[in-house]
Amino acid sequence: MLQKLAISNYALIDNLEISFDKGLNILTGETGAGKSIILGALSLILGQRAESKYFFNQQKKCVIEGSFHIGEFHIKAFFEENDLDYESETVLRREISADGKSRAFVNDTPVNLNTLRDLGEMLIDIHSQHATREINDPKFQLLIVDGVAKHDTLLDKYHATFKAHKKAVTTLRQLISESDKAKAELDYHQFQFDELDNAKLDADEQPLLEQELLALNNAEEIKRNLLGAYNLMLDSETAALAQLKEAGHNLATLEKFNPAIEELNQRLSSVIIELKDIAAEVDSIEQRTHIDEARASEINERLSLIYILQKKHRVNSNTELLTIQQELSDKIAQVLFGDEEIEALQLQIKNEQEVLKQLAQQLSANRTKAIPSIQTQVQQTLAEMGMEHASLNIENTIAQPDDFDQNGIDHIRFLFSANKGHALAEMSKVASGGELSRLMLAIKSLIASHTALPTIIFDEIDTGVSGEVANKVGQVMERLSANLQVITITHLPQIASKGQSHYFVYKDNESATTYTRIKQLDDKERVLEIAKMLSGDKPGESALQNARELLGA
Repeated sequence: MLQKLAISNYALIDNLEISFDKGLNILTGETGAGKSIILGALSLILGQRAESKYFFNQQKKCVIEGSFHIGEFHIKAFFEENDLDYESETVLRREISADGKSRAFVNDTPVNLNTLRDLGEMLIDIHSQHATREINDPKFQLLIVDGVAKHDTLLDKYHATFKAHKKAVTTLRQLISESDKAKAELDYHQFQFDELDNAKLDADEQPLLEQELLALNNAEEIKRNLLGAYNLMLDSETAALAQLKEAGHNLATLEKFNPAIEELNQRLSSVIIELKDIAAEVDSIEQRTHIDEARASEINERLSLIYILQKKHRVNSNTELLTIQQELSDKIAQVLFGDEEIEALQLQIKNEQEVLKQLAQQLSANRTKAIPSIQTQVQQTLAEMGMEHASLNIENTIAQPDDFDQNGIDHIRFLFSANKGHALAEMSKVASGGELSRLMLAIKSLIASHTALPTIIFDEIDTGVSGEVANKVGQVMERLSANLQVITITHLPQIASKGQSHYFVYKDNESATTYTRIKQLDDKERVLEIAKMLSGDKPGESALQNARELLGA
C-alpha cells in the first residue's frame, strides 16, 4: 500500500507531500491542475525514464520518494534475491540531477532502474484510459486466465523447464554443427596431428640443438684458439704461469722487509692456482671439441624439420607446436567421442519434452476450468455497471501436446459483444471507449480478487460514462477497495462520492510562479467540491443537497 508520496522539483510542483489512506482514495481537480503530473512523478519511482526538461527548477535536482507498507504481500524473496534490506515499511526514492543523471534507491540501497521497475510492478498497477489497448494483447489475456487459475507454482515450473529445454536445443544444434564440421575436416586434422606426433617434439630442444650446431660448425676455430690460449697460459717459454712464478720468487725475497709484500705474494699465489684451473678447463674443452660432420648433418636435418613445421603452422617455437598438436588431438577426440555427448543431450531433450507436455496439459486443464468463472464474473460486474447485455467469451485453441510453446499449448482469445444480438468479436472492434473502460475495470476487479496487488491506480478510466452508470462504476471501485488500496483520478461526482479519502489538486497562482498543490478535503469541503462537479463553480443549494445525498451525509 502506498502510504506517502513526496515530490520535489517536478513539472509545476516545487514541494508536495501526499499521505494516502487504505481503501478508495479520490483525486479531483480541474483539467490541467496537475493530477496527471502527480502520476508522472509516481511513475519515476516505478522505474520509468526521466527527462530533466520537466524539472520545476532547472538548477536543482528532482527527488521523488514513496513510502509503501508491504508487510502483507509476501515479496520478501525479491529483496533477498536482489540483496536488498527488507522492511515492512519500504521507501523507494529516485533522484534526477539537472544534467539528466539518475539514481534510484530502495531503503537507501542504490539499485538500477530494472530492479526498481520490477519491484514497482509488484507494488502498483497504474491503469489509464489509454491502457485499455492492452486488453487486446493475447499475453495480457493469458495473464488474466492464469491469475484466476491460481497455478503460479506450476507455471513457474513450466517456464523454468521450457527455458532449460530451449537452451538444451540450442546447445544440441551447436554440437551437431561442430560435429559435422569436425567430421568433414577429420582426415586433414589427423594428417596434421600425425605429422606433429611423429616429429616427437620437445619444448626445449630447439635452442640446445642450435647451440650445438653452432659449436660443430666452428669446431676447427674453437680448437685452434683454445690451444693458443693454453700455450699462452701454461705451455710456452713465455707462458703466463712461468712468469707469475718468477714474480712470486722475487716477492718472497722481500717479505722480510715489508709485511704488506707477504700479503701480496699470497694473493699472487692464489692467482697462479686460479690460472692453472683455467688452463685445465681450456684443455678439457679443447679435448672434447671434435669436428663431427655426421652429427652436424643430423642436427641440420632435425632443425630443418622443426623450422618447416613452425613455418607451416606460423609459429616460432616448439611450445606453440605442441599446443597445436593438443588442439588437433582434442578435435579428433571430439569427432570420435562427440556423438556420445550428442546422444546424451538428445535423451535429455526428449525427457524434457515429456515433462513439458505433462505440465502444459496440466496448465491447459486449469485454464479451461477457470475460463467459465472469468466469463461469468466479468459479465456480472459489467451488468452492475449498466452493461447487462454484454457478453464475454474466452476462446481457447488448444494445440497438440507436442506443439507447446513458452506458454504451453493454449492460445487464448477474448471475444466481446456489448449489445444483445450482436456477434462476438475482438474487443477493439466492437466496444466504445466507455465500454472498454468498464470492461477493463471488471477485469481488474476480477484480477484483484485472485492476486495480491497492494495498490491499483485508475487515471480517468471513467471517461465515456455518466449518470447512473457512473454511480455503478463507483460502486465497483468501492467494492474493489475492500481488498486493496485504490487511487482514482476522476471528473465524475458519482465516483468521487464513493471515496474514503478525497484529495483536491489545484493550481496556486497567488505568487509570480504557478504551483501545483494538493489538499485532503474535510467533510464540508468535500460536499462543496462534489457540488461544483455537479453544477459548476458556484453551486446552488440543490447541488449542495445532491452532493450530500451522494455522500450519504
